[in-house]
Amino acid sequence: MTTRTPAPRRRDAAGTRQLLLDAARRRFAADGYAATTVREIADEAGVNVALINRYFTSKEGLFEACLTGAVDELGRTVAADVTLAEVPHAIARQLAGPHVGQHPSLLVLLLRSSGDERADEIRRGILRSFAESLATAAGRRPGDDKLLLRAQIALSAALGIALLRSTATMEPLASAGEQELLEPLQDLISGLLARR
Repeated sequence: MTTRTPAPRRRDAAGTRQLLLDAARRRFAADGYAATTVREIADEAGVNVALINRYFTSKEGLFEACLTGAVDELGRTVAADVTLAEVPHAIARQLAGPHVGQHPSLLVLLLRSSGDERADEIRRGILRSFAESLATAAGRRPGDDKLLLRAQIALSAALGIALLRSTATMEPLASAGEQELLEPLQDLISGLLARR
């Protein structure tokens, strides 16, 4: 009688890493850094909790990786070649994009404090950079703090929309699609950032 041993499960480091990132983004955005445990993240990802340390060193490292991913996505929203007219389209896509239903907007993740100074410094840097890119798209010149303030207010409004869509059941905001969000965002961006 021959016993058959099952074939070893094939390892997919990149796939496992992505599962952890997706689960962590959902948890951190929904529950915040402090209330989220690495066990919950690993369970949701369907992997061993020890893999968080293997791929990210710590909970803080995983949070930083989530923020870095947010930078990449948001960087595409206001890239150097994006015009001011394109910004509302990019923000509407981010707010109503394919992440809806899977996890809250990455914009919400940027509102979450980690309690870890390094991770919070990265988060603040991302927000500052995003506002500066938005002001640059509007034609900001060095030292133009009025336009930077207006860009920060526009960013605050986008973050507020993301937060309300993910935590409140305010209708029609919570279920608005990209097209429904676009016109008010165009009015907001134009009103705040278009040159007078």
